[in-house]
Amino acid sequence: MSTDILKLDGSVFGVAVDQGSGLEAAIKAARGAAAQDDDLLQFKRIVVEVLSPDATTLLVDANYGRELLPHYDANCTKMLAFEADVYKISDEDRITALPSNLEVSDFPDLGAEILKFFLYFGPNDTAELNQRKFDLVEDIGQRCRANGVTYLFEPIVYDRAIPDGTSAEFAAIKPGLVQSATRSFADPKFNIDILKVEVPVNFDFVEGAGTAQMSRADAERAFVEAAEAAGDVPLLYLSAGVTFEQFRDTLKFARKAGVNPLGFMCGRAIWNDAIGIFGAEGPAAMERWMQSVGRQRLAALKEAIG
Repeated sequence: MSTDILKLDGSVFGVAVDQGSGLEAAIKAARGAAAQDDDLLQFKRIVVEVLSPDATTLLVDANYGRELLPHYDANCTKMLAFEADVYKISDEDRITALPSNLEVSDFPDLGAEILKFFLYFGPNDTAELNQRKFDLVEDIGQRCRANGVTYLFEPIVYDRAIPDGTSAEFAAIKPGLVQSATRSFADPKFNIDILKVEVPVNFDFVEGAGTAQMSRADAERAFVEAAEAAGDVPLLYLSAGVTFEQFRDTLKFARKAGVNPLGFMCGRAIWNDAIGIFGAEGPAAMERWMQSVGRQRLAALKEAIG
């Protein structure tokens, strides 16, 4: 297990570029007739080369990991996703497909110190389905422990009764869902070293940021209670596709609430705007943008959580 990164309370500045088919489709649409077969790889390589010198850790996917890991800065901890295609779930059970080209035992030879595994989790789903998910998460944890790999687990909550995760109805129950999921997977039996978690509130429905469905005091309480549910397992906040400004303000809010996370993992909030630049002007223009705006955004997130 990588013990160094676990000692950096509030100082893990993570970048994620593990998105697969969804990012590929967005890049292809932006490029239009100029699209190339290696566009997705080029995009990811630019993110890795430009941001890994400023990041504590950087996450890439199983499909391109072997090609991208050699491009990391020497001081950036390598994190590799253990999924066939993140967020692309085709069946009703929402169980993540494992990669066919990667085993946990491959991680040490690849120099990947951290394994990230993502799973949709509905605390109100049937006990039978959730037991299957628990068994999968526990099995991966056992394999990580056997191979000396740090295990980072990312549960994303949902509720089948409220399918619209952006709705006011879902916002009302989200704090309880995140708290429940966090408490469940903090159980030592899973051998999880780090929990990568959603923030427990939707700021579109928080007083002062959006519709005042939830007071700021209640939102602060939700952050504290969700963090306490993790027990001794350190937390990284994920950006979950919000804008850079929203994620920056979320990190500030968490710290004001009194939460001391291990740090953050951020993907689209940093580099999403680079997709259009890559499409319209090509890889060189994207690299220039990443060197300026991309690095500035990462620096601002570091300051927000500091």
